[in-house]
Amino acid sequence: MNSRARRIAISVAASMMTISLAACGVLGASESGDEASPTKGNDITVGLLLPEKANTRYEQFDYPFFKAKVAELTGDEGSVKYANAETSASRQADQMQQMIDDQVDVIVLDAVDAKGIAESVQKAKDAGIPVIAYDRLAEGPIDAYISFDNELVGEVQGRSLIEALGDDADSSDKIVMVNGSPTDPNAKQFKAGALSQLNGKVTIAQTYDTEDWKPENAEAHMAEAIEKIGAGDIAGVYSANDGMAGGVIKALEAAGVTELPPVTGQDAELAAVQRIVTGEQYMSVYKSYPQEAEHAAEMAVARVQGRDIQFDALARDKVDSATTKGIPAQLVPVVALTRDNIDETVIADGFYKASDICTAKYAEDCAKIGLK
Repeated sequence: MNSRARRIAISVAASMMTISLAACGVLGASESGDEASPTKGNDITVGLLLPEKANTRYEQFDYPFFKAKVAELTGDEGSVKYANAETSASRQADQMQQMIDDQVDVIVLDAVDAKGIAESVQKAKDAGIPVIAYDRLAEGPIDAYISFDNELVGEVQGRSLIEALGDDADSSDKIVMVNGSPTDPNAKQFKAGALSQLNGKVTIAQTYDTEDWKPENAEAHMAEAIEKIGAGDIAGVYSANDGMAGGVIKALEAAGVTELPPVTGQDAELAAVQRIVTGEQYMSVYKSYPQEAEHAAEMAVARVQGRDIQFDALARDKVDSATTKGIPAQLVPVVALTRDNIDETVIADGFYKASDICTAKYAEDCAKIGLK
């Protein structure tokens, strides 16, 4: 089985595993003491460290769903101590140290700087506090990892961009790549996945790594690319996420481009879904943040309560970081989001309501694609 097929199989297996385990009652945190022999009761404190607020997902989905799941699993006895670093690696290190000093029972960490946070992860380990890497694989002695299949995300983006170019696409078509932050290991995986689909089929005319994933930085990169290549010669833009896609589109429009080239994204942000409805953005990658957050909460509670069977069932895959090999992991599946499947993805899953998307400004475009 090739690596891409294996990743797809892992994602599907992870999804099916969740359903089957839930049906058997394995995922619940209600096993008796005889069955699980928990080391701690429900009165636990879970630390949650998220990296930034520019991407709306963290405040809108990850934190509230994580917090609600911890409450559910602990009969409202457990609590979540939450901090957001707002893209500052030094602030996140301070936040993590505070959680260590406060003696939380487990830390779930989405690192701003995956390499730079390794010392803090070691400090937590020395203090007897397990650390679960969330969304980004931090370095150091991580106990477990939960994220989406990041190379598959990039493959989906790259493949979608090629599809958008249509039958007339050839290797001379010039593509601009606006990649994620160089301190985020996920960004490297997204890029590798995308290049596996783009290389040999198009020309990568300009490529940028975008500090802190900031839309304004992406906009500046795109403006530079337009100046170097010429707006009319850009066939498509690989943008690694939706926030940056918004910056890319601003730069194109500022350059007077009226027929926008296809632009990719990721995260299914509301503004991006609306841009997809209007045709300004070609696609995004829909990732079920509620599912990721809830499974992370299940892993954290199982780990701190000593429910080893449950924990092992939730983390059946293995991944390697630069410092640690064989980290137990769970990979959550992803879906390409286009105008054709908004109903079956973000609306069907309760991510958004049609009324959230189809405000007065977008009502006419929504009607054209039958979204109401």
